[in-house]
Amino acid sequence: MCEQIKEIYAYREMLKNLVAKELRARYKGSVLGFLWTFFNPLLMLVVYNVVFSFVMRAQIENYAMFLFVALLPWNYLSVSVLQGATSLVQNGALIKKIYFPREVLPLSVVLANLVNYLLSLLILVPALLAFKIKLTAALLAFPAVLLVETMLVTSLALCVSVTNVYFRDLEHIVGILMTVWFFLTPVLYPVDIIPAKVKPFFNLNPATPLMEAYRAIFFYGRWPDWTSLGYLAAGLAVLLTLSLIFFSRLQRNIAEEI
Repeated sequence: MCEQIKEIYAYREMLKNLVAKELRARYKGSVLGFLWTFFNPLLMLVVYNVVFSFVMRAQIENYAMFLFVALLPWNYLSVSVLQGATSLVQNGALIKKIYFPREVLPLSVVLANLVNYLLSLLILVPALLAFKIKLTAALLAFPAVLLVETMLVTSLALCVSVTNVYFRDLEHIVGILMTVWFFLTPVLYPVDIIPAKVKPFFNLNPATPLMEAYRAIFFYGRWPDWTSLGYLAAGLAVLLTLSLIFFSRLQRNIAEEI
């Protein structure tokens, strides 16, 4: 696995170029171009605020922001996995043409969506201040939480990308599974309303402590649960290692399968 990581690092310039290409292609041909990176979360925020302030009056104060702080990292996770599933198949011509570590393709998708998420903070932070939500020193925990989430995102993107080469129906199944996962994750609702009988099952969801951590540092102004994050980080380190090994084993015949 060490050799695998060294090889990926050796192709870091290619990875950087693929990330730039991914970001450019996302808004290619649109009038506003890269500005959509900012307008998309801004429009989402406006819609949520109108809907949950005037149409569906939520019981949680500042529910639009309560939802927004969890929805942005969820989108980072969801879009990365969905796009990662097709990253190898869609670049079949490139794979057949030249040699490079195939891991670079799903990783470029993850990093492009990571950049998008980081840029969305330029909308999130001013919105929090506008809604008079106090920002505290707990924001210093953000890089740690983001790192843990990126470990999860990378692991899943690697697994689904290489599996989809051999089982093309997976990209459609992943879309369904991500929808189910969304409703089983406390994004739309607080974790407190989950019935005690089923709470242990929700705690097995790796996205649950992540969403709770983002809400803690952005919405409630408190430090995240470091114990939960620590256990999750340890588990994801193992998962990421297994994902790299799994990818390495299956990638050998990718060119022929594509």
